[in-house]
Parts: sequence; C-alpha cells; structure tokens
Amino acid sequence: MFHYTVQTNKSPKQAISDLTENLKEEKFGVLMDLNMKEKLHEKGVELNQLYHILEVCNPVEAEKVLSENALVGYFLPCKIAVYEDQGATKIGMPKPTALINFIENDKLSTIAKDIEQRLIQCIDKSI
Repeated sequence: MFHYTVQTNKSPKQAISDLTENLKEEKFGVLMDLNMKEKLHEKGVELNQLYHILEVCNPVEAEKVLSENALVGYFLPCKIAVYEDQGATKIGMPKPTALINFIENDKLSTIAKDIEQRLIQCIDKSI
C-alpha cells in the first residue's frame, strides 16, 4: 500500500487539532492547512465533503534528505489528509517509504522509514 489511513470518531476539526499537537512532539510543524472544500468553493466548484490537506515538515529531517538528494524536494513537505468519508473522519498520508523508493538510495530509505514511523505514531495518537 502506498498510503497509511485510519478512521476516528473525532470530528475533522478535533482530529486536526490533536494531530497538530502530536506532530509538535515529533518536531513537525504544520506549514499549511489547505481546506479543499473552501478553496474549491472560492473557485465555483462544490465539494460535498470536508477535506483538509496538511503540509507538515520537520526542518532537521528536510535538511538531511535535501542534502542527500535534491530530488527529494519533489515529495516535500509531507502531506497528511484529514477528511470526511461516508460520515466518518479519516486521517491518512502517502507513505514516505513508498515515495522514496523512486530515488533508490539506501540512506534516504532509512531516513524515510524513520519519518514514516514517527508520522504514523502521530496519526495513531490522534485517533
């Protein structure tokens, strides 16, 4: 699977709030919270579900991977989606290990695995 997705009984707003706090514990900051429903509405398109895309970054880790291979910037910042799906709130992300496989670099794979585990831990603590 290229992604990791879980379901929670929390509202999207509460899930985002809890996730943001859990990310801080791992030194990840939320650079942007893109509310797709609002953004599409501004463009005259109606999305019938709440859908937020959080762009998150740990600056120390970003420097490590970019110093190793600038192409990794194509995958940055990490994205975590919080959205409603058939009445439930879901939290998910593309797995960093799946994305980094395109680079074929063992050092980057090790870093991506660590980042992925930390992000999954943050997501799991948010459900």
